[in-house]
Amino acid sequence: MTTAESVTALTRHLLAFDTVNPPGQEAASMRFCAAALEKAGFACRLIDHGADRAGLVATRGDRPGLCFSGHLDTVPLGQARWSHPPLGGEIVGDRLYGRGSSDMKGGVAAFIAAAQQTAAPASVILTSGEETGCEGARWLAEAKALPPARGMIIGESTDNQPVAGHKGALWLDLVTEGVTAHGATPELGRNAIAAMAPTLARLARWQPDHAHPDMGRATCNIGTIRAGINTNSVPDRCRLGLDLRSVTGVGHDGLRQEVRAQCDAGVGIETLLDLPAVWTDPSDPWFDSACALVLQHTEHRELRPSVNYFTDASVLQPAMQVPVMILGPGQVDQPHVTDEYVRVSRLVEAVALYAALIEAPV
Repeated sequence: MTTAESVTALTRHLLAFDTVNPPGQEAASMRFCAAALEKAGFACRLIDHGADRAGLVATRGDRPGLCFSGHLDTVPLGQARWSHPPLGGEIVGDRLYGRGSSDMKGGVAAFIAAAQQTAAPASVILTSGEETGCEGARWLAEAKALPPARGMIIGESTDNQPVAGHKGALWLDLVTEGVTAHGATPELGRNAIAAMAPTLARLARWQPDHAHPDMGRATCNIGTIRAGINTNSVPDRCRLGLDLRSVTGVGHDGLRQEVRAQCDAGVGIETLLDLPAVWTDPSDPWFDSACALVLQHTEHRELRPSVNYFTDASVLQPAMQVPVMILGPGQVDQPHVTDEYVRVSRLVEAVALYAALIEAPV
């Protein structure tokens, strides 16, 4: 079987597992990956998370090697009609279609195929629950199941261009409370939307004043507003959802205080998600060597410093204290879209890159 046949077969098999999160239900796909890695000489440990969910930690060899990390859950399909079956893995020309093909079952398949072609020490961390806030990575870290490693590849979508980091994510809910009453007698109530309005107006004009030379600026997006039970009642609660994207060197406690300064008294703040930015100095010996190897074998002439999406590295890098490169066959514009696809040529290229990185001496 050729590399193209092997990696496309693995990708299509993974796409056939319905791991839309919620609910996830990644356990069956984890067992499939464990069986494939065991054939490549890995000792596999499945960590049960309950509700048909699991994580996988696989190791090969008696010393730390390259570690690969990926997730097997996917986002929902969306309301738009797909032109290709989202679990079907149809191939049209150079494109292999399916939910998760780019984000990031194609990357997982490419690493498994690379592992089958090599014998050097290596490890694999596959997680559930990444799409809803890196829950699976946190469960594995809390279980103290993470292996030692000399460097880590996160196989998210980069078009096989090496990336040194990504922004952090801080999601906050701002909450105001009111008193409900009939909409015909609003003077008998206290309107929670009206209480939120001055804060909303300030935040609509505000952005954090932080920047990083490679990651760009920190940002704040007003993503949701939820209030009221019906038109003819005074709303007694209003929730405003903020999505803040941080850059390395900016603490999230400080960002919360900056948001607090924009809020009226009486506005509550609840944290929904808190994932730090990820950054590896490109001059790190492992990263520098790995980056040179990748650039030597792809059309890319330089690394891409940063991406805006978050990855499991927000949890894994602090827990493992290891340099991280984000490197995967998917295109940056493909995750979460209708008719998501990965290029077969990029899958084949990723297998060669991952195999070379596994066998690299540094």
